Amino acid sequence: MRNMVVVLSIGLFSCAAFAQKATPPSPAQVVQEIRDYRMDNEDRIIRELSEFLAIPNIASDTPNIQKNAARLVEMLEARGIETHLLPISGRGPVVFGKLISAEAKRTVIFYAHYDGQPVDPAAWTDGKPFEPVLRDDAIEAGGKRIPFPENNGKHRAIYNDNWRIYARSSSDDKSPIVALLGAIDALRAKKIPLGVNLKLILEGEEEAGSTNLQRTLELHKNLLGADLLITADGPVHQSGRQLIFFGNRGEIDMDITVYGPVRALHSGHYGNWAPNPAMELSRLLASMKDVDGRVLIDGYYDDVTPLGDVEKKALMEMPANDADLERELGIAKPEGGGKKLVELIQEPSLNIRGLRSAYVGERSQNVVPDMAEASLDARLVKGENPQKKFEQIAEFIRKQGYYIIDREPTMEERRSHPLIARVVYGGGYRATRTPMDLPVSKALVQVVQAATGNITVVAPTLGGSVPMYIFEDLGLPWIGVPIVNYDNHQHSSDENLRLGHFWRGMEIYGAILADLNW
Repeated sequence: MRNMVVVLSIGLFSCAAFAQKATPPSPAQVVQEIRDYRMDNEDRIIRELSEFLAIPNIASDTPNIQKNAARLVEMLEARGIETHLLPISGRGPVVFGKLISAEAKRTVIFYAHYDGQPVDPAAWTDGKPFEPVLRDDAIEAGGKRIPFPENNGKHRAIYNDNWRIYARSSSDDKSPIVALLGAIDALRAKKIPLGVNLKLILEGEEEAGSTNLQRTLELHKNLLGADLLITADGPVHQSGRQLIFFGNRGEIDMDITVYGPVRALHSGHYGNWAPNPAMELSRLLASMKDVDGRVLIDGYYDDVTPLGDVEKKALMEMPANDADLERELGIAKPEGGGKKLVELIQEPSLNIRGLRSAYVGERSQNVVPDMAEASLDARLVKGENPQKKFEQIAEFIRKQGYYIIDREPTMEERRSHPLIARVVYGGGYRATRTPMDLPVSKALVQVVQAATGNITVVAPTLGGSVPMYIFEDLGLPWIGVPIVNYDNHQHSSDENLRLGHFWRGMEIYGAILADLNW
């Protein structure tokens, strides 16, 4: 009898142990395991990121973009991820990866891009956008350049959360790729199985408009079977808290050129007589918006799809941090007529992203310019059509008395029309939004909230634009889980990554891979 009790006790203990082992760890437990792994491997992780950042990645620089793709193949295959290159003529390929888990019932696609915005090295504090630099704080906070810590037998390299890496694409979008791969390494090292099958779509021309992505993916639809797509693009909320977003604005790009005399003229000899295109363009642009920033173009807001009750509730629960942003950015009075930033993001915008006419500063000359140019972008929201939006703007310009063309004017046209505008459509795409009350939407929010101690901000729409319409057309629900700091200088000089956000991103991606289920 005593032996039987012992045997039964051992059997029950074994069953209990097996049950305990089979129970997946909670998101909080996964976070801790990944944090422990990261603290022992910071040097290796940062080295991999820095070497990746050192490869120039402007979308039009095909040779270097190809080098980025080749490096990604190495990085993915080193983790046992099945990898394929989906070619695009004259551009970098889409890098596709697949990692299957025997126990997983769901498949998640992770989307990011490995190309970056063009750079002006002279505008960067350190002058070399593709040589990663470490600073002990943000430049605006007086951050000083420091050497990358050395890892040796006596002590391991330790990185402070507040340190920042400065380099193009340090935040947009290479670091989320490395964070995801680091999370996979940590889960494997800690023997935590993937709860979902993972696929990766890593694009090399997002910053050039993703003009080939849809066609390329449609040619390889057989690879894209999945239940959810997660995009890593974008920053966390401006409060510094983790963000989940369910929609993004679309966009269009356009250029406007207004013409004066066929050559620049002496402002003393011809001023007050020769029409000044810089002045004309200034008047035209100023007529497009009122003093509160509301667009005055006919029909500009007519096609907006209203938010539902779930989205409105999410907006009400978002942090009220406009006053903090005003202080940080030196803004005395925002546009919007008193509306909050999160409300204005739900509306279409019209932005002048650049102006040029003759010269300024040390190069200024006393002339009446021969032309003036403006580059505009418009952010679209759900319900709006990019082509129609462009036509609304072009029609407004026509109603201001301009003769509209899409090429250089002829001499006869110059002599016949007092106001000429060359208006060129640069392309664009529509906005998309995933319902926030889907089972997968609720499940993802639950996991990320658990991984962050219930401080994650949940937003209906991101202010920026990501080509998620492509995946919507493929029938995939998508949700955004960005990880980089909001003050990262995305699309500008001195782009940077705050390491604390990078480490938290590894933890969040790890929790999603281990615990997402619906």
